[in-house]
Amino acid sequence: MSNITMKSFSNHLSKWGEGPVWWGNTLLYVDIEGHTINRLSPEDSTVETWNVGERVGCVVPTTEGTFIYAGDSGYVHFDPKSGAKTALGNPEAELAPNNRFNDGKCDPIGRLWAGTISLAKITGTANLYCLDANMQIEKKLTGLTNSNGICWSADNERLYHIDTPTKQIKAYEYDSDKGSIGNPHVVVDTEALGIEGSPDGMTIDTKGNLWVAFCHGGCVVCFDPSKGSVVLKIELPCLETTACTFGGPNLDQLFVTTGIHKRIEEVDAGKVFVIEGLGVNGMPAVPFKLTESM
Repeated sequence: MSNITMKSFSNHLSKWGEGPVWWGNTLLYVDIEGHTINRLSPEDSTVETWNVGERVGCVVPTTEGTFIYAGDSGYVHFDPKSGAKTALGNPEAELAPNNRFNDGKCDPIGRLWAGTISLAKITGTANLYCLDANMQIEKKLTGLTNSNGICWSADNERLYHIDTPTKQIKAYEYDSDKGSIGNPHVVVDTEALGIEGSPDGMTIDTKGNLWVAFCHGGCVVCFDPSKGSVVLKIELPCLETTACTFGGPNLDQLFVTTGIHKRIEEVDAGKVFVIEGLGVNGMPAVPFKLTESM
């Protein structure tokens, strides 16, 4: 992989970029602390932004051309054309302002799985939820602290998930029809592997390897979950490397979001990066599947 190259898109900085999704030849992502949903067009480096008036942890496209995000106020349907917002439910309203929604992604069936974070860092008070096409919210995991990266295997038989403070990646048996998970086990222990920083956003390639951005670590690391080993580590020029996803016409470009460190000044902090020449392809994103137009 000696032909790996990296470049950044510098015309838009995020306070805390997160949750990248490749959709419609663009990169959809959020700026949690900037309260925006962003859409980057890599061809001309332009970025559209929508301020939603709250911290937003993740966003996904829908089959109707709209967005659903999860943030301070829970799950929200958002129409980028009109700016209209429709609240879909907040299962942790009683925990505000100590908890908010964080990272999330649609499963292979088009349900939105999103987890929460304890901003007060109270261990075990965050959870992982699933929003289905009927706008029903079901709690899937409890006892978390900072629910973060999530993805599914190509055969739809495993769900991978990160609860950041554990510094582990767990795999769960996954039933796509029922949307149920079970029998968790640790597949990667990043602390035992000596990787600095905290595992944050995650994506998967067609070979089944997991790509994880390390917040406070300034890197993206590729892991083989079958062996619990490191395949590749890529250093980035800013500490707060937050999330990653594959994009581009062939899904062979790795897009990485970053945030701005609270105390250290870094020229490249807050930019979106794209890494090419990895020789692997990612899995296509799945939109949220609405049962009817909203």
